[in-house]
Amino acid sequence: MTSTKIVFLSEKRDGRPQEAVHVDGHAEAVSWTDDPAMVAAAEAAVFGRLADPFAFFGPHATPHGVALRSFHPGATRVTAYARADNRLLAELVHWRDGLFVGELPEQIPYLLRVEWPDGAVQDGEDPYAFGPILSDFDLHLFSEGSLWRLPETFGARLDVIDGVPGVAFAVWAPNARRVSVIGDFNSWDGRRHPMRLRHAAGVWELFVPRLGGGERYKYEIVGPNGALLPQKADPLARAAEVPPATASLTAAPDQFAWSDAEWMAGRAERQSTAAPLSIYEVHVESWLHPSSGALDWDELARKLVPYVVDMGFTHVELLPVMGHPFSGSWGYQPLSLFAPMPRLGDRAAFARFVNACHRVGLGVILDWVPGHFPNDTHGLAEFDGTALYEHQDPREGLHKDWNTCIYNYGRREVQGFLIASALHWLEAFHLDGLRVDAVASMLYRDYSREAGEWLPNAHGGRENLEAIAFLRRLNSTVAERHPGVLTIAEESTAWPGVTASTWDGGLGFSYKWNMGWMHDTLQYAAHEPVHRQWHHHDFTFGLLYAFSERFVLPLSHDEVVHGKGSLLGRMPGDHWQRFANLRAYLGFMWAHPGKKLLFMGGEIAQEREWNHDGQIDWFLLDRPEHKGMQQLVRDLNRLYRDEAALHVADAEPLGFQWVVGDDQANSVFAFFRQAPGAAPLLCVFNMTPVPRTGYRIGVPHGGYWREMLNSDSALYGGGNLGNDGGIMSSTMGVHGYGHSLELTLPPLSALILRPEVS
Repeated sequence: MTSTKIVFLSEKRDGRPQEAVHVDGHAEAVSWTDDPAMVAAAEAAVFGRLADPFAFFGPHATPHGVALRSFHPGATRVTAYARADNRLLAELVHWRDGLFVGELPEQIPYLLRVEWPDGAVQDGEDPYAFGPILSDFDLHLFSEGSLWRLPETFGARLDVIDGVPGVAFAVWAPNARRVSVIGDFNSWDGRRHPMRLRHAAGVWELFVPRLGGGERYKYEIVGPNGALLPQKADPLARAAEVPPATASLTAAPDQFAWSDAEWMAGRAERQSTAAPLSIYEVHVESWLHPSSGALDWDELARKLVPYVVDMGFTHVELLPVMGHPFSGSWGYQPLSLFAPMPRLGDRAAFARFVNACHRVGLGVILDWVPGHFPNDTHGLAEFDGTALYEHQDPREGLHKDWNTCIYNYGRREVQGFLIASALHWLEAFHLDGLRVDAVASMLYRDYSREAGEWLPNAHGGRENLEAIAFLRRLNSTVAERHPGVLTIAEESTAWPGVTASTWDGGLGFSYKWNMGWMHDTLQYAAHEPVHRQWHHHDFTFGLLYAFSERFVLPLSHDEVVHGKGSLLGRMPGDHWQRFANLRAYLGFMWAHPGKKLLFMGGEIAQEREWNHDGQIDWFLLDRPEHKGMQQLVRDLNRLYRDEAALHVADAEPLGFQWVVGDDQANSVFAFFRQAPGAAPLLCVFNMTPVPRTGYRIGVPHGGYWREMLNSDSALYGGGNLGNDGGIMSSTMGVHGYGHSLELTLPPLSALILRPEVS
């Protein structure tokens, strides 16, 4: 018989290397020396508790050559070959449970050939022959929360290292005892690919050679107490499986060929505060949902995009499209903050959709959720066995309303993770804005909490100082890196300075949803007209603060769910009055200072409450009153875009002037919208079903005033009462003006008139 000397460790006992003897190819004949460190390391490897895999696996220089250790449970044979010329370097000895050991004659690039019982043979480089993959500088930026290239650096990055293609994995888990990458490529065995810990940053990394795109993977983590945690999806994954499956997918670098240069070059001007901004809010999976299933991104590009353009909206806003495990959350409980939801297509498909929007002059805004995340076991919650992304104390870390976790905004790595997510959507997908969800819940530590259920800040107050700092940093970073991109806050309180600049102490958002306006005016519109005179202030109150912030007027998805019914369903009266009420209300909204947002279905007077599992009731367009509502919204958008008076000074007092604001008895309202160098528009609203004839309103210009819009037009399903398309002024002064118009106000109507001034 022959025996082969195999050196296991570079460590020595009494000045001699530790050895084992392999006799006649039988594993049971292998004997160890009594080195307890060697035995302990081998045992830890076999049982998946090896804290430092690079100190044990891979090549290690010894006085006799290069010791090589590799772990392949179930393999029948492992050999090492020179990568350059396929020369046999070593026949590795099987010790136990898949642990193979051998000795290389020299330190050169090598391949491992692994043979399996079914006859399969795998050739590839040894992951433990590669050095660190993350630079110290990137790790420093990560620890400071400033690594904006996070998804290109962490996660699963296709790379070529030392001429070898593969996937570089990196994940933050500072409190873990062991982290392994698992997937189909290693039979989901966490012992096969344990990762290297970069101690200073708490980041684990590993390069797995010869992997490509589309590989399923997760992380297997042993927590600080030694317990094996549920398998975790990658927080930085750029692609993921279709739910209910939960694995992450390796993804090739984005190589989409954009053709939206013209849009991007002019975006800042198109999205300035002086530009029109009319947003169509869409839940893409239920906008059109045929029996075959939801449309994918390419079908949406062919059907949704031309529809939104035809309707005259300037932007489409998408409810969150990040990967989320529960479709009933509409995307507002996302776990994949760097990956589009896979049900509608891959990353390139989403890019094609955005590109299609830009090619026809349509901006794209995306709902983005930094306020909370779901506690699914495969997600971020207790990611490394500790409250890593969230707060440990439920008084800080738990949203009772949604049973979700709250990010720890005071942790720099978490801030950096969230801001990198925002930048990723803007940069990888050319998005034009982010609507930031649930900002109010972020600003207040006592949000939706009773006494004793929240912790005060360092000064004893209720403000969340860390979240405030995060939001300011977010908006400053976005503004610096992407001038002209919009950030829009869903903020429902009277927090001051939401849209004020950060250097003036504000939060730095471009716009804020005017939730107060929405609540008050819908409440007014829901009253029977005979009672509206006692609620007159609900319609006018928004003008008291209309210029304290830059506002978007939202009729969003939140107003047509949870038993609230549809917009049409809130309108009182008989069938005709309900439609007339909604037409007048929409006319008031489009004339009111502030940018516009309408949730899908509102434009056709959807009768039922929104159902995220269904689709808009498009069949309603066979009925003239619904078709007329759609035409009204189309014409309101056209007028809003064409008339500078309606959009240029939306956020400035000079853009608005009351004419009639106190006619409670008749529920009539009239005001001017105006802008420097533009003709003023007179906007008049009769919010009762009683026609008003001879209603005199003062105007600054004599001559003919053309009726630019009449919501009672037969074109919109109305009774066609009005002023025959226009009216001449008289010299009878009223309301402080030297001229006046004697108008006929149709019942439940909106009129917009413009002087024909030479």
